[in-house]
Amino acid sequence: MEDRIQRLFPQFDGAGQALVRKAYDVALAALEGKTRENGHPFMEHPENVALIATDEIGLPAECAAAVFLHEAIRMGSCQESILASFPVDVVKMVEGLNKISTIKPKDTRLEAENYKKLIVQYSADPRVTVLKIADRLEVMRNLDVFPKSSRDNKILETLMLYIPLAHQLGLYNIKREMEDIYFRYTEPVEYRAITNKLKATERDRERLMMEFIQPLKKELSDEGIKYKLKIRTKAAYSIWTKMRKQKVPFEGVFDVFAIRFIIDCEPDPKVEKDLCWKVFSYVTKEYEQDTARLRDWITNPKPNGYESLHITVKNRRGAYIEVQIRTRRMDEEAENGQAAHWSYKGVRHEAQMDKWLTSVRYALEHPSEGNPEDLPEPPSKEIFVFTPTGELRILSAGATVLDFAFNIHTGLGVKCTGAKVNGKAVSIRERLKTGDVVEIMSGKNQKPSPDWLTFVVTSKARSRIKRELDEEEYKKAAAGRELLGRRLKNWKLEFPDDMIAEYLKKIRYTTQNSFYAAIADSVIDVNDVKNFIQEHDKIAALAVDAAKEAEAARISSRSEWEGRQASDDILVLNAKDLKGLDYKMAKCCHPVFGDDVFGFVTRTEGIKIHRISCPNASRLISTYPYRIQKVRWAETPSGGSFQGTLKVVTGIEPSVIGRITEVVGSFKASLRSFNVSENNRNGTYEISMRVSVPSNMELDKVISQIKNLRHVIKVSRV
Repeated sequence: MEDRIQRLFPQFDGAGQALVRKAYDVALAALEGKTRENGHPFMEHPENVALIATDEIGLPAECAAAVFLHEAIRMGSCQESILASFPVDVVKMVEGLNKISTIKPKDTRLEAENYKKLIVQYSADPRVTVLKIADRLEVMRNLDVFPKSSRDNKILETLMLYIPLAHQLGLYNIKREMEDIYFRYTEPVEYRAITNKLKATERDRERLMMEFIQPLKKELSDEGIKYKLKIRTKAAYSIWTKMRKQKVPFEGVFDVFAIRFIIDCEPDPKVEKDLCWKVFSYVTKEYEQDTARLRDWITNPKPNGYESLHITVKNRRGAYIEVQIRTRRMDEEAENGQAAHWSYKGVRHEAQMDKWLTSVRYALEHPSEGNPEDLPEPPSKEIFVFTPTGELRILSAGATVLDFAFNIHTGLGVKCTGAKVNGKAVSIRERLKTGDVVEIMSGKNQKPSPDWLTFVVTSKARSRIKRELDEEEYKKAAAGRELLGRRLKNWKLEFPDDMIAEYLKKIRYTTQNSFYAAIADSVIDVNDVKNFIQEHDKIAALAVDAAKEAEAARISSRSEWEGRQASDDILVLNAKDLKGLDYKMAKCCHPVFGDDVFGFVTRTEGIKIHRISCPNASRLISTYPYRIQKVRWAETPSGGSFQGTLKVVTGIEPSVIGRITEVVGSFKASLRSFNVSENNRNGTYEISMRVSVPSNMELDKVISQIKNLRHVIKVSRV
C-alpha cells in the first residue's frame, strides 16, 4: 500500500502522504466488494478524482483525503464518526461533498442557476466546488460505463451546472475537455467532422504560426519591445457553437487559430496604450486587416474594465488569424481582476457570488499564500429547501415553515399548521436552513393570525397574510354592522356618519371596518355606543332649545320667511338651469336627479336640497322642522347633470384603476375628479371619485358595475 500511495502522489511530503494513506485505507475497507457499472472496483473512481484534483489542478493532500473519505461515507459502510480523527479542514470538505451528493436535480434545464447556487452554498470550504468539478470530469471521462438513461442525465447536468462553474473558476482546460466530451456524445457526426478538420489542418496552422511570427519577431525585437505569445487552437465544441451562432462553415470561423501578444512594460496608462498601438501598427503593416472586426477596448474599455485590442488579419495565403494585443497588467486584470474572463462571456452571476468565486480562483493559482479558512464564506442571503418530491425552492435567509408553505401555494400557507422537517414535526415558526426537506401539514379550520406577520420574512407570505386578515376583518365588520343596526333600531336611535367619526376619534379607531369588527368580536360593547349616542343627543337637544328661543325672538317681530311657500307646498325641481333658480344642491350629500330629497331653507343661500339619507338629515329635520320644504323632481331631468361622490376600496392591483375608469366611460357619466391613496396597513387602494351623471339611475348602474370588478372590495356613495 505504501508503494501505491507514493506512486500515486509522489509530490506530497511525508505528512501529506500519511494523511492520504489514512483516508485511502478507510475508503478501501468501506468500498470492498463495490464495483462500477463496467465491473471494475469502485475504488477506481475516487483514485481518479484525487489524481485530477492533485495532478491536474494542483490541490493539496487534504483534498485527496477528502475525496476518499467522501466516497467511503457515500458509497461504503463507513460512518461519519470516523471523521473525528481527521483535520478540521478535511472534515469540512467531506461534509460539503456529502451534501452536494444529495442534490438530485428535478429539472436541470429550467433551474440550472438555482442548482449552481446550491452547490456553492454547500461549499463552506471553497475547494469543495473544485473537487466536485474534478469528480464530474472523472465521470465524463468514463461515460461509457453508465447505462444510457443515466448517461444522458449526467451529460445534461454537466452542460448546465459543471461547465459554467468550471468556466467561472478559471478551470479552462477542464471546461474545454468537458465541453468536447459533451459534444462527442450529443453530436457525434458534427464532432467527428470538426475534429477531423482540426487534425487535417494542424500542419497548416503550424506553418501559419511560423510564417506569422517570423517577420514580426525581428521588427519588435529591433524596437526593443519585450513580449510573450500565447497561442491556442479553439476547441471543437467552441468552434461548433460559433458555427451555429454565426451560421458559417468551419472555414468561416476566423478565430479557430488565435495569437495573443502580452507586452511586458510598466503599468503606466500612456506607455501601455502607446506600446499596444505600436504592436498593432506592425501587425497591420505586415498583414491585411479586416477593419470590420477591429475591437478597440483600450481607448474605450468595457464597463467591467476589460482592456485589449482585437484584430483579424489575412496573410498572403488568404488565411484569417485573430490577434489580441494587451499588456501584462491588462492580461492580469482580464484573468484575475474585475474583468476576469468569465465576467464578460455571458455567464450569469451575482456580485457576491462573483467575489467568492474570484477568491477561490486566486487560492488555486496561489496555493502557497494564505489559509483556506481565511477565504470568505459562500453567499448566504438565500437558503435552498426541498419538497418531499425533491423540488428545489429558494427562500430568503431566515425563512420559516410558514414562508415555505406560502412559497408552495398561498392556499396552503393560509391553512398551514406546521411541518415535518427532515422527518421531525415542527411548528410554523421553525426557521429553515439549506438542505432541509419540508413536508407541510395543514388543517381546514386554520386561519391566519396577526401574529403571523411578526415572524414571516418573505414578501409573498406577508402580502397574502395581510390580504387574508383584511378579508376576515371585512367579514367581521359586516356582522358587527348588522348587529349594531339591529340594536339601534330596537333603541330607536340614529348613528349618522358624522357622529360615527366623532365616536371613532374618541375610542381611537382609524376605520369604520375595524370598529364594526371589534363589535363583532365583543371588544367594543354596543351598550357603550348607546350611551354615547344618548349623551350626544342630550347635548344636541339643549343646543336646539337655545336655538329655538333665539329663533322665536326673531320671528316675533316679523318672520324672515314671510312670502315663502308653506311647508306643505311642494317645490318641483328641474335639472335645467340650476344656477338660475333659488335653490342649490347640498355639498354634504350631493343629491342626484331621482334621489329621495327634501329642501332646507337657509338664511343666506336660499333653499338647499339634501338627500333623505344625508348624514345631516336627521339633525336638520328634528331641529328645524319649520325650515323643511317638501320637494319632488320633475318627471324628466331635462338634460341637466349632477355630481355624485363615490368611495371605492380595492386590493392593491394597479390594473383595477384603469378598469374603474373604463366602467364610468361606458355609461352616461364622466369623471370630474379621481384621487387614489394607498393604505399600506390594510393593503388596499382607497379611491375617491366625483362623477357627473344625469340621474341617480345612471349612477346606480356605475356603482353596480364597479362592484362586480375583480379586486373591488367595497363601493359606497358619499
